[in-house]
Amino acid sequence: MDLGLKGKKAIVCASSKGLGRACAMALAREGVDLVINSRTEAALEATAAEIAQETGATVTPVACDVTTEAGREAVLAACPAPDILVNNAGGPPPGDFRDWDRDDWIKALDANMLTPIFLIKATVDGMIGRKFGRIVNITSGAVKAPIEILGLSNGARAGLTGFIAGLSRKTVRHNVTINNLLPGPFDTDRLRANMKVSAEKAGISVEEFAAQRAAGNPAGRFGDPDEFGHACAFLCAAQSGFITGQNLLLDGGAFPGTL
Repeated sequence: MDLGLKGKKAIVCASSKGLGRACAMALAREGVDLVINSRTEAALEATAAEIAQETGATVTPVACDVTTEAGREAVLAACPAPDILVNNAGGPPPGDFRDWDRDDWIKALDANMLTPIFLIKATVDGMIGRKFGRIVNITSGAVKAPIEILGLSNGARAGLTGFIAGLSRKTVRHNVTINNLLPGPFDTDRLRANMKVSAEKAGISVEEFAAQRAAGNPAGRFGDPDEFGHACAFLCAAQSGFITGQNLLLDGGAFPGTL
């Protein structure tokens, strides 16, 4: 299926590895030219080279912290008029809410709520003027089923979800859609780090904990980041203009609800 994206321009944040990288690769395979971002320059340069070599897309790496104003300015300078914006940032650390102070909460909000909002603010009017825009926010399955040790993430991402629910209904008439992708347990560094904390609490090895958790998922496994990237590309497709304000959960069936 041709997604109608050839020649479009995209910003994909936090995309040197994991789910962000998978989204960038999937878009590049559809002929999208990319600006990708990460704080780690070496990893980012390597990813840019790999994507460009495999797909032939133009890939511009911008090494910066996108959760800062200076970082956002650097990314937007490299791609001031994106057709596609994929918001992503590493989640806050797990822990007990009793140990978090105001600075911890503000940092979580800056990274996982305010940064996406500011990037949308900087780009959405241009998309509206061009009558095409696709914004995808990578949030978390914890938006639907909160994870106790990820309280900082639960709060910040839920706030972004509420904001998007309102804004997305105003932009869709201009062919600008805004949706959220909610990853469950995908095989990424982030998942492994969180499992390490849980394994230590349970007094077992990370390998044993990972095997138990994978077996407990209805799919019997963790997700492959490439599967996530394909879902992102679909939401960005020219044919997806009637999908907006949605929260697409990719969790192998782990969420036990009807809706």
